[in-house]
Amino acid sequence: MSESGRKALFPASFDPLTNGHLDIALRAANLFDEVVLAVAVNVAKTGTFSLEDRLEMVESGVAEHPGIRVTTFEGLTVDFAREIGAVAIIRGVRAMSDFEYEFEMALMNKHLHPGVETLFMMPSQEYLYVSSSRLKELTRFGRAVDEFVPPLVAKKLRERFA
Repeated sequence: MSESGRKALFPASFDPLTNGHLDIALRAANLFDEVVLAVAVNVAKTGTFSLEDRLEMVESGVAEHPGIRVTTFEGLTVDFAREIGAVAIIRGVRAMSDFEYEFEMALMNKHLHPGVETLFMMPSQEYLYVSSSRLKELTRFGRAVDEFVPPLVAKKLRERFA
């Protein structure tokens, strides 16, 4: 990417990556020169999958999309966005409850770094009800989730909850 390219940051725990995440990332890639999918390191929270597993799943999911880069970060999202030169933070919102939380966060981020915008994106209709936690629950009860996640994620979910 050239120095003048417009970069967006799409941060999440991706625990695990879903087709809803991919939908938003690919649509954002049509708007920006580069989209950075940043797997969040949250030291206060233990995820279902290790950071290494989450990175592997995200990298596998976007491997064929050259405008998307994968990395990790810890700390404030807005600080990381500024550090990598992102002009926008991409946030997926499925429902009003998502929006309320994200709206407050966007206002704080705007206060901290006025040059970084927050862009709210709704997933496509077929992914509105898909969430990582819901998919983990379905897998725990023996349901296949292949239609909602990339192949590697489905495999790792089955291995984790078999």
